[in-house]
Amino acid sequence: MDRKDDIREFLISRRAKISPERAGIPSYGELRRVPGLRREEVAQLAGVSTDYYTRLERGALRGVSDSVLEAVCSALQLDDAERAHLMDLARTANAPSSRTPKRPPQQRVRPGVLRLLDGMTGAAALVQNGRSDVLAANLLGRALYADVFNSTVSFGPDRPSMVPNQARFLFLDPGAGDLYPDWNAVAATTVAMLRSESGRNPHDRALNELVGELATRSGLFAGLWAGHDVRIHTAGTKRFHHPVAGDLSLQFETLHLPGDEGQTLFTFTAEPGSASENALAFLSSWASSPSTTATDTAPAGDPAGESTIPARSHALPPTRNVGKTEQPHD
Repeated sequence: MDRKDDIREFLISRRAKISPERAGIPSYGELRRVPGLRREEVAQLAGVSTDYYTRLERGALRGVSDSVLEAVCSALQLDDAERAHLMDLARTANAPSSRTPKRPPQQRVRPGVLRLLDGMTGAAALVQNGRSDVLAANLLGRALYADVFNSTVSFGPDRPSMVPNQARFLFLDPGAGDLYPDWNAVAATTVAMLRSESGRNPHDRALNELVGELATRSGLFAGLWAGHDVRIHTAGTKRFHHPVAGDLSLQFETLHLPGDEGQTLFTFTAEPGSASENALAFLSSWASSPSTTATDTAPAGDPAGESTIPARSHALPPTRNVGKTEQPHD
């Protein structure tokens, strides 16, 4: 799907979600052919002509002013994530094709960030990029997501990078439903985050390959992707059914790393005094015990069951997209 198709499908899907009543437009009991608002009604609310809005909905955002885009956002009652997504679509539509900014690969995690992960002994922590690749994790993070690290599908068909991918695990591993009791909600959020990332970086080859792979192999992913929903994922609660620690309900926080574009730090903690706090403490003890070797959390399929990452080392190997001249920096 090209950029114009993305714009068209996104605007149509948002228009379909707004009822005349919600928009303050009297319907007088008339029979309507389309779900949600008509194009002329959105145009009226945005203060533009119907022909002009129709051109916008066909994907012609080149040269459209921010004020018009804001008016469309208001007419469609877009939330913060949807507004940001539309602005991203407009930004990339306005960028000359020969000079479209491409985000450099961000696969290595700086030593300073790794030391920060090491210091988080009471929280599970990991660093991901916008494609949901897990770039680094502390000991407790690796233990919490052991199923992801051990999955035979998390690393892609040819396993070139040894970097596990959360979305690939979620939609292609049959055991994902066991790890996530709220699988449907997790799946919807994951796809919405990938859709947002696609709006920001439409020329990310690895992301496009991932979306193509998942859409081909998972009808559930394809259906969610077609919904064009987007989401800003900052904080909340996530439930796990862990094979070692049992049921956990953990609060997560996200922190974007300004010095490392595209990388986000996720932390998971438990409510003090809760059963989840006890379960998380047990998981930490299990992960730290001498009997828990590198093979316990090694990616499945490694020669002789040995991980390419020692049990107490957290930086994952770079993917094939990392240039040879790119070096970790502090």
